Parts: sequence; structure tokens; C-alpha cells
Amino acid sequence: MEICPLCNGLEEYQGNCASCGNMLIDTGKVTDYLDDYSAYMEINLLKLVDGDLNCVENHVCLHLINCPVCQIEQIITIQE
Repeated sequence: MEICPLCNGLEEYQGNCASCGNMLIDTGKVTDYLDDYSAYMEINLLKLVDGDLNCVENHVCLHLINCPVCQIEQIITIQE
């Protein structure tokens, strides 16, 4: 069974904003923002609607990262 290292606190995202160079912040899985209860639903079920058709087969987790300075948001792929 694969697990996401960011979701499980095994790693922290390290990256800089391409626009301003500030440190980016991982704000969680993309699917956590679908509705109020999506954070509590089965992960593999939510992966069917996260926007990546092959994320279950490729064992990846889509995370939303944010720049606190210029407010740019980006979706990144994390290998499970």
C-alpha cells in the first residue's frame, strides 16, 4: 500500500515561488477542497475526480501549494 509522504507528515514540501522567490506552502490534497466532508472520504474514491485520470495507477497524490506573498497557487504531483 502506497502512502503520500506529505499527507502523512513524513516529508515537508520544499520549493520556491517562480514569481517572487518566496518559500511555498503545501496546503494539502486538492480533493480536500471539494466540499466540507471530502477530507474525510476514502482517498482512492476521491482520486477518481481529482483531475488526473491516472493518479491511482501511477500512485501519485495531487497537492495544492501556495505562495503567501504573491498568492499564486499551483497543483503539484507527489509520488506515493
